[in-house]
Amino acid sequence: MALVDELAALDATAQAELVRRKKVKPIELVDAAIDRIERLNPILNAVVTPMYEQARAAASGTLPEGPFTGVPYLLKDIFASYGGVRMTSGSGFLREHVPAHDSELVSRLKRAGVVVLGKTNTPEFGLVPTTEPRLFGPTRNPWNTERTPGGSSGGSGAAVASGMVPAAHGNDGGGSIRIPASCCGIFGLKPT
Repeated sequence: MALVDELAALDATAQAELVRRKKVKPIELVDAAIDRIERLNPILNAVVTPMYEQARAAASGTLPEGPFTGVPYLLKDIFASYGGVRMTSGSGFLREHVPAHDSELVSRLKRAGVVVLGKTNTPEFGLVPTTEPRLFGPTRNPWNTERTPGGSSGGSGAAVASGMVPAAHGNDGGGSIRIPASCCGIFGLKPT
């Protein structure tokens, strides 16, 4: 338990540095993150599609040498297709949609060395600033579960703020990274 808590306090660059220095193995980072998700997700409902089997296989194999090799990561369940894993965009209409290939974003993330552990909750089609889709139910803010983590990247924001993972995917057309960052007290980056 001590290693799990120590790792949760580290950001993505610090976790990657531990892997580079061979002080921790990627599978240790992944297993610790999965443990945190399993403990916290029943309360927060941030992760809607776990990918633990794929993550453990990737972390146990040969990962590319990238800036974030071995770092556990979550994908927002919209615009980030991971071949063979469902992508619902928070909609019941797409609950069975399984893309056959990775999106360019996912391909680049894999080359950077991250290990994807799952997909995070998002409002239906990312259209509103709260994460409360009918398909999966609301995501809760880890600082106060009576409050929203914002949206549309609310599942990712709650996951990072709670320490499930050190970094997660978000996308933003009208505040979908900035709103959860503000609601959850974390840093959000919207590159142009």
